[in-house]
Amino acid sequence: MAEETETTQSETKQSVMTQPIIVELGTKKSGNIKDLKKGKGKLWDEVLNVVEEARDMLGAEAEGKVLVPVIMIYQKKAKRRGLEKLIFPYIK
Repeated sequence: MAEETETTQSETKQSVMTQPIIVELGTKKSGNIKDLKKGKGKLWDEVLNVVEEARDMLGAEAEGKVLVPVIMIYQKKAKRRGLEKLIFPYIK
């Protein structure tokens, strides 16, 4: 019986969701992205600064918690050119 109450209390603590913090770093050079993947460089410093700002904003709620940054790197897909643009590229 005591084990059941402990699990329900831990489940309620884990079910509290917070808003994610999304930071757009913009277009960056491939060298900067490679450094970011290695955990160093200007972009990594910027990510750490954002984590620290989030920790400061949370205040007492952040004590005893580990804030894990999730970094997504993407490339925009090239637009497909129509057949007309391939045959007559300079005609509008």
